[in-house]
Amino acid sequence: MFDPSDPRFIADPYPVFAELRKEAPVHWHEGLGLAVAVSHGACSEALRARGLGRIWRDRTPVDRFAAFNLLHRNSLLESEPPRHTRLRKLISAAFARGHTERLRPWVRDLAGRLVGSLEPGGDLLAHLAAPLPVEVIGELLGVPDADRPRLQPWSNAIVKMYEYGLAPETAAAAERAAGEFVEYLRELAARRTREPGPDLISDLVAVRDGSDRLTTDELVGTAVLLLMAGHEATVNVIGNGVLALMRHRDQWDRLVADPALIPLAVEELIRYDAPLQLFERTATAETVIAGHVLAPGDRIAALLGAAARDPEVFDHPDTLDVTRSPNPHLGFGAGIHYCVGAPLARVEIAAALAALITRTPALHLAGEPERRPEFVIRGLRTLPVAF
Repeated sequence: MFDPSDPRFIADPYPVFAELRKEAPVHWHEGLGLAVAVSHGACSEALRARGLGRIWRDRTPVDRFAAFNLLHRNSLLESEPPRHTRLRKLISAAFARGHTERLRPWVRDLAGRLVGSLEPGGDLLAHLAAPLPVEVIGELLGVPDADRPRLQPWSNAIVKMYEYGLAPETAAAAERAAGEFVEYLRELAARRTREPGPDLISDLVAVRDGSDRLTTDELVGTAVLLLMAGHEATVNVIGNGVLALMRHRDQWDRLVADPALIPLAVEELIRYDAPLQLFERTATAETVIAGHVLAPGDRIAALLGAAARDPEVFDHPDTLDVTRSPNPHLGFGAGIHYCVGAPLARVEIAAALAALITRTPALHLAGEPERRPEFVIRGLRTLPVAF
């Protein structure tokens, strides 16, 4: 079984996943204390099974993690029906007020400007992949320009809590970031209540289903979820994806020659090197996943990176193919927890690719990238490029 802290495994987990898939679709991982699904079919079952849920357990000691726990108690991602149904209906109604289309030309222009600022030998993470989603989420939520530099450090600190074997000082930093973000968003929501604008926070404040509305804590939890999921997924799809294209030059050249392939390329980059490798669920009733029996309270993790390389579903799964279609990856989840922000994420990734292939068609690596040492959130620290 794999060690999620092993640098060799983190560098390339996919051969290990392939061996596990050959043995069985579900395995018990003693170190993690849960079952892990490694086939596409088992992961799909785990994501969709109604006998499994997202059962939030407060991080302990509770008095040390008040803000972190508040965010997750009130998160769409950490709730199940009937509360999940209610929250998703309200949040989807706010999103449905045209925010993705409102932002599409703005995102395209921003991606062009960020690529235009990239210098030969520069870090693509620092100049494009990281700032793009932060600016987009800031614009979506209506965060003033001067405050947007605070968003990325908050997100980076909070998501460290999802890794295994966390150091106490890292957990403390995550709680501080959560507390600062909660306070900031409460003030922003109060401001948008008094002075509504075209942003999503204003719509989340105003959205109603009869007499029902989001509480302030639910609104804050939603905004933080959008930042963390939107930022972490998008920055890592762009980083992992551009690295994959640089190492598969024929696929980069196909994109440069035919930009119409960008929508297919977006899906393939999400599949090929998944930014989120693991998604946990807990049994609320006895449930069988690919022959593995889960009793109430048992946990199972869908290893999304393993599902994305399953040869039963994807021809030549270890090959990057920007023309791949169909492409039923599970990168945005499945079932009731399918990512509500998926349309906007696709817009961002497509805009980044379009800007790169048109402005820097000769893009190539200028050094060896540095990978982040975490397993659950898979991404790079640096990606030096030249053109």
